[in-house]
This record gives sequence, C-alpha cells and structure tokens, in this order.
Amino acid sequence: MPDSEALSARVIGLLAQRHQTLAVAESLTGGMLVAELIRTPGASVVVSGGIVAYNAELKHTLLRVDAEVLAAHGAVHPDVAAQMAAGVRMALAVAGEPAHIGISTTGVAGPNPQDGQPVGTVFLGFAIGGDVRTKRLELSGSRDHIRSAVVYESLAELERLLA
Repeated sequence: MPDSEALSARVIGLLAQRHQTLAVAESLTGGMLVAELIRTPGASVVVSGGIVAYNAELKHTLLRVDAEVLAAHGAVHPDVAAQMAAGVRMALAVAGEPAHIGISTTGVAGPNPQDGQPVGTVFLGFAIGGDVRTKRLELSGSRDHIRSAVVYESLAELERLLA
C-alpha cells in the first residue's frame, strides 16, 4: 500500500491554500486518520481536531447521528458516515464557526462481521459545506491492513474532492 505521509502533506497544503479547516470523526480507524494528518508540519493551521466515537451511543451524542438510523442499520452504514461527517463539523466548531470540511470513517476491520456487514466493509463520509457524500470501500486483509487502507483511501478521496 502506498505511504500516506506524502498524500497527507498534499491535503494539508490544499486546505492551507484555500484557508479551509478540517474536522475528523473516526470509528474503525481509532484516531489513525487525524494522527496521519497532524504528522504534517503546519497541520495545526487547518486541522481543528478529531473525535474517536467507537461506541454507537457516542456517535449519537457527540456527532448527532440519528438514533433511529443507528437502531435500524447499526454503525456500519452510509447514512451514519454522512451524519458523522456533518456532525463533526459542528462538534469541533471553533469560536462558533464549524469546520469547513468534516470527514468520517466507519466500518468493519475484523476479525468478525458487524451490523450484518462483512469484514472490510467501510463507509467514508465527506461534508464540505452543505454538500455531504459517502464512499463505500470493500477491503480485504488483516485488521491492521484494513485500518491503514482506510486512512489512505480517506486522504486520497479528500484530495480528489479538493482538486
């Protein structure tokens, strides 16, 4: 798998050029995505912060994911990813200003299926202003490989959306 460091630096550079901020909501990546972003010098100018909401109830209380959606579908669902991305923009608002962009990760890293979804099923959420979209990934490999791949794919998709 390609190294995420250069990709992260490009994303940070794009955000800095645009004077945009980023907030991150993570579940299966457990902080790996925001950690990768802040490896880049100067990231503090654009990265507002991150929330690791591993527990479904925290997705509801911290990130404003609809409890009915969680009850009906579980945490591994595109609507959950979309709502996490939108919710983190507000949850990590600075001086009353939401982050320009919210990004989220939710899925199944293994070793067992979750919420009726097989291992490797992942949903990424991207909230850029009022535009919210999701991307589904179907990955394979070890738990560590899946989590690392999600970090890379999240950054790659964000770079594509910013280009």
